[in-house]
Amino acid sequence: MRIDSLRTHLRTLGALPLHEDRILRDWVRNSGHEHGRRRPGDFLPKPLREALPRIDAQLDGLARILSTYPAEDGSARLLVGLQDGQTVESVLLPRDGVCVSSQVGCAVGCQFCMTGQGGLVRQVTSGEIVAQVVLARRRRSVKKVVFMGMGEPAHNLDNVMEAIELLGVEGNIAHKNLVFSTVGDPRVFERLPSGRVKPALALSLHTTKPALRERLLPRAPRITPAQLVEEGERYARLTGYPIQYQWTLMEGVNDGQDELDALVDLLRGRYAVLNMIPYNANEGLPFQRPGWDKAERIAAWLFERGILTKLRDSAGQDVDGGCGQLRARAAQPIKIHRSA
Repeated sequence: MRIDSLRTHLRTLGALPLHEDRILRDWVRNSGHEHGRRRPGDFLPKPLREALPRIDAQLDGLARILSTYPAEDGSARLLVGLQDGQTVESVLLPRDGVCVSSQVGCAVGCQFCMTGQGGLVRQVTSGEIVAQVVLARRRRSVKKVVFMGMGEPAHNLDNVMEAIELLGVEGNIAHKNLVFSTVGDPRVFERLPSGRVKPALALSLHTTKPALRERLLPRAPRITPAQLVEEGERYARLTGYPIQYQWTLMEGVNDGQDELDALVDLLRGRYAVLNMIPYNANEGLPFQRPGWDKAERIAAWLFERGILTKLRDSAGQDVDGGCGQLRARAAQPIKIHRSA
């Protein structure tokens, strides 16, 4: 179900725009219908009131939590089942955030990512994206949504932008707290500036070397790291939000002094934050996670040279749950370690 098709259905039941907004607002805020001054019995057209139980059941059926893996850091990884039997992953983040998936699988094929190993299965609809947020809100407060789960949001732009608009307009989430993560598809830089809600932008950088980036992200658009930063800077100045550059730190791959020197040249003076995340090891992939002490030294070195660097740990390290791993385990069960 797409948000746009749901609005069309509501109109066939006599809904005006303010009625549509009310139904969608109640859903995305997980607030129920019996609140506020305008109760459904006094406010909604009769055909819409009579259809409400069926509509609520349809929305509830979009996604369900199949299993939960709480971690010691306060996060929790969720394996989410969709109506057709496919699964995606969401992550409840510390400090009132949730990470959602925008595709079942992914076509970019990043060499260090489990999600892309099986390719793209299908798009996640805007309704299914919002449903992940609703599931999260049934468990805890959500004030930030990051599109950093399974999939490349740029390859599902219509659905992702529909979800972002609903979350930013009716979902009571600040626009700067809606974070669109992408490898740098040019369509993003064309589409996001024209949206009613302009999300913050996170760009997957990972290296300053064009040839290495092509190897690590084999089916990403052929845009160099320097070009990516130029596009990011334009969007940052337009929105007033700094760009978040994502750097998955991998032992012996992008942690050398040559990379760090080039990174300083690339980002110094930019309206940007560098999110440095030590690699979350995936069984069967040939990449290694550097030691935390080394990562701290690298982040401090960059910060001293004018690069606003935040060293982040991938949520849920103790449950071994990097994006794509829970779904892979659901397909081929293996032993995992659950926290209490």
